[in-house]
Amino acid sequence: MIKGVIFDFDGTLANTLPICYYAFQNVFKLFDDKDLSSDEVKAMFGPSETGIIRKNLTNTNKDKAIELYYSKYLESHHQFVAPNLEINELINKLKENGIKLGIVTGKARRSLDISLKELNMDNLFEVIITGDDVINPKPHPEGVIKALSLLGIKNDEAMFVGDSDADIEAGNQANVYTVGVQWLPDYQTLEFKVKPNSIYKSIPEFVNSLNIGVPNES
Repeated sequence: MIKGVIFDFDGTLANTLPICYYAFQNVFKLFDDKDLSSDEVKAMFGPSETGIIRKNLTNTNKDKAIELYYSKYLESHHQFVAPNLEINELINKLKENGIKLGIVTGKARRSLDISLKELNMDNLFEVIITGDDVINPKPHPEGVIKALSLLGIKNDEAMFVGDSDADIEAGNQANVYTVGVQWLPDYQTLEFKVKPNSIYKSIPEFVNSLNIGVPNES
């Protein structure tokens, strides 16, 4: 029986990938004079935003570059990211059924807090593990294992829901049920190379599989 659902964030709980691409593209253009495509930005994903900049930016003024990233992320969030009614109803439905909720994301705490506040999703999750909270980012299972421990549930009582191969690999290594999703307009993996236990392309389809009722149409 599932007692907890752990979610990835970008591309899974919120359509935040476009704002991530935009903020990174601004940073690398200003500091390295590089024009990066969305795919080139995506290829750097894994560490937190600060980790990505420190690892990939050649300009030595990395602290200022990091501040620019968060400035662009905050000031443009409302332009790029809209609340999703189906996601909100999914979370509320899970909570109504007593299922514990967690997030395991490569995002830094600072950007995640911005998104959660902007989308009115703060205070909905019992456990949040960000890229700042782990030594080894996904696909390493450290974050998922830590979330399980903090939620107080066993691996066979949980599922990990994500939109990337790194999510699925992390969940598989943590021995939890893995769910690959492609239900938002922008997601990371067009075809999963690492096989999840289930794949869903719509939120109502996922809710149906849990037998907890289907969200209202948006």
